[in-house]
Amino acid sequence: MEKITILGCGTWGSALSQSLALNGHLVYVWHYKSDDLEKMRATRRHPKLDDFTFHENINFDSDLRKCIAKSKIIIVSVPSHAMRELMIKSKKCYSKDSIIVNVSKGLENNSLKRMSEVILDELNINIDQVVSLYGPSHAEEVIKGSPTTLVASSISESASAIIQNIFSSNLLRVYTNNDIKGVELGGSIKNVIAIAAGICDGIGYGDNTKAALLTRGISEITRLGEAMGAKISTFSGLSGIGDLIVTCLSKHSRNRYLGEAIGKGKKLNQILNNMDMVAEGVKTTKSVYDLSIKYKIDMPISIAVYKVLFNDEDPKTIVLDLMNRELAQETF
Repeated sequence: MEKITILGCGTWGSALSQSLALNGHLVYVWHYKSDDLEKMRATRRHPKLDDFTFHENINFDSDLRKCIAKSKIIIVSVPSHAMRELMIKSKKCYSKDSIIVNVSKGLENNSLKRMSEVILDELNINIDQVVSLYGPSHAEEVIKGSPTTLVASSISESASAIIQNIFSSNLLRVYTNNDIKGVELGGSIKNVIAIAAGICDGIGYGDNTKAALLTRGISEITRLGEAMGAKISTFSGLSGIGDLIVTCLSKHSRNRYLGEAIGKGKKLNQILNNMDMVAEGVKTTKSVYDLSIKYKIDMPISIAVYKVLFNDEDPKTIVLDLMNRELAQETF
């Protein structure tokens, strides 16, 4: 039995805590809203997960420092825009033996950094203490026991193997990978493409459009990843095409849902005000737009999403613009 701390008790943090508890581990969960945490402690229920009861091995602690001190393995499951603030608040709580597991998917605005880079910016730890756990996984399906695969990525083979072993079960299979840059980029940028997929759903386009979008979407994700030093092969894996497929097709995807609402004519602020969960792709779209300029990478779908979200351009007009771009040869 391992003692494991999870920072963030949203749907994904809760699903991961349940998976660990079912594997026999003792789990301590912290959440930034202490009132919500107390309700979950009292009811053993999560307000956004139906037919779900927290395992008896899961404990709740509203004291951030004490919660981190209980474990060497700390899983960080907060929205990407909250990552830096949380690391600043907790920076003195980690030791040279800690393994920090990032499960947040996003790219920080302004700095354009990946989540592992944000963690390393603020904590006095070594890069081989950081693991990113990504892959095609919706919390709603994990808690129901649907077979799911993830990838644990770190420059440290031993750190990624530890995370692989504590999570793996007959329902959750974890692979390892040493390309943490590619894993994080694939798992983050796919949210932008998922917004585009949702826009197409909202307009009423069909399977032909979706297939084209996913294929050309992974192509531009790979181009940017390669320019930033990631391995091309990573984008054919779980955090690349795998995560892209699930996020673009699933009814559980917040980013696809947001795009669908835009495709039906709703405005971004209106949608965000009515959502009680975070769609990471909105902020990531800004970062990807800036990265495409910085690295001079052609990313027509991502830039089209940026124009729809932030320049209030008409989605149908943007689709026509994409279709009428200069004809080209398909290359890989």
